[in-house]
Amino acid sequence: MSYGDPHNPYARQPPHGLPGHPQAGPQGTPRDVPPPYGVPPRYGYQQQPYGMYPPAWMPGMPGPGLPPPAHWGERVGAWMLDLMVIVAPMYALGFVDIVRSDDPANADPGPFFAVGVAYFLVMGFYQLYREGRYGQTTGKKVLRISVRRQADGRTLGFGMAFVRKLAHIVDSLPCYLGWLWPLWDVRRQTFADKMCSTVVIKVAKG
Repeated sequence: MSYGDPHNPYARQPPHGLPGHPQAGPQGTPRDVPPPYGVPPRYGYQQQPYGMYPPAWMPGMPGPGLPPPAHWGERVGAWMLDLMVIVAPMYALGFVDIVRSDDPANADPGPFFAVGVAYFLVMGFYQLYREGRYGQTTGKKVLRISVRRQADGRTLGFGMAFVRKLAHIVDSLPCYLGWLWPLWDVRRQTFADKMCSTVVIKVAKG
């Protein structure tokens, strides 16, 4: 005779505690079965699976639930790429004016340099828009880092991105100390980041 046959009213019920037949709870769900004899229960912090970010607010973490902060070298690399994208074409076009001049040593800014200045302004605005809207300039996207709000990980928006750019003036005042502060800061923030409550974090490729 089998245990638990729903069509047999005389079927015997399995004894309580028999292996493979945990007792049912109030809602019909099995109760927790204690670990086998000799196996200690698991308490405390469980090891994170390989490749997962550690829990929030551990040392080196920028904020609740956010990925690890970007390294100082990654931030510098992104800044240099942005500088090349924004400034280099302007100077290249200005050089064209010098080459075309009859007196290169005394050449005045010409039409090509004017185009370069217009490019500089438009591209600078566009990079600021990208940083506020998506958290990434062109350089940050290449280096796979992003600037976010420390409190909730959201992007800054154009207004706060602009304020953060102005706050970088403070980074430059005390002998550029603010730019170097991420080298030893636990959240790798500049003074501007601390003033605006922002962090620069690593992001997945995408």
